[in-house]
Amino acid sequence: MNEGVLACPVCFHHCVIPQGGYGRCRARKNVGGEIVCASYGRLTGLMLDPVEKKPLRHFHPGSRILSVGSYGCNLSCPFCQNHDISMADEKQAEYTEMSPDELADLADQCRGQGNIGVAFTYNEPLVGYEYVRDTARLVRERGMKNVLVTNGTAELSVLEEVLPFIDAMNIDLKGFEEGWYRKLGGDLEAVKRFIARAAKSCHIELTTLIVPGENDREEEMEREAQWIASIAPEIVLHVTRFFPRYHMMDRDPTEVRKVYELRDIAGKYLKYVYTGNC
Repeated sequence: MNEGVLACPVCFHHCVIPQGGYGRCRARKNVGGEIVCASYGRLTGLMLDPVEKKPLRHFHPGSRILSVGSYGCNLSCPFCQNHDISMADEKQAEYTEMSPDELADLADQCRGQGNIGVAFTYNEPLVGYEYVRDTARLVRERGMKNVLVTNGTAELSVLEEVLPFIDAMNIDLKGFEEGWYRKLGGDLEAVKRFIARAAKSCHIELTTLIVPGENDREEEMEREAQWIASIAPEIVLHVTRFFPRYHMMDRDPTEVRKVYELRDIAGKYLKYVYTGNC
């Protein structure tokens, strides 16, 4: 490796980044021979949401949570509904800066509006895991909850950094075929390892977006549900309907009937399966 060129340790891509360059996530940069989080404290979204929108059905239902996002993602999903920030870099994203202390204080101030804590969401939070870790620690010190909404495509060493401060996660399990994950720039086995580890330490719910012609086979859902049940049959699964977005405007929304059929298949193995966008 050339002098000044470093491999990023955050996810399985291990991007080799030259001095002054960025990884594929656009949020990590080689600065002076160190891989840093260039998106630290840069927020592109800030909203008090119902916790059910994360989606979380079995975690403080009826509550609200202060939801925050930055920019960047280590996948390239052609159907991303937040592509304007997930696919943006620091020059393209419109952001405001907020320190971990400021965000934790804001969350505390929102208690009167039903807020229970902070949800790190909208883009992929773990490409900027340092900000998640530092903020979540302060939120926890204020007696509030932390939620992580993630694609689960991070190394376990990164997960261990944030896990002590996370109360609940919604993790995208985008299907159960390695070929589909490769199309998205991902790695199914990495996500499975992430889910299995997270399930030992916090409440988790999973979401699978059903994309017509890609991950909508009954056999695939059966294998997915069996695997989830092997970890814990109480894990909540959200089976969600696809709508045309971003680079996938060339196909119709998933048939509602198909979503319900796949829900019923998953329900043979899991105690809690919900449909979304139907």
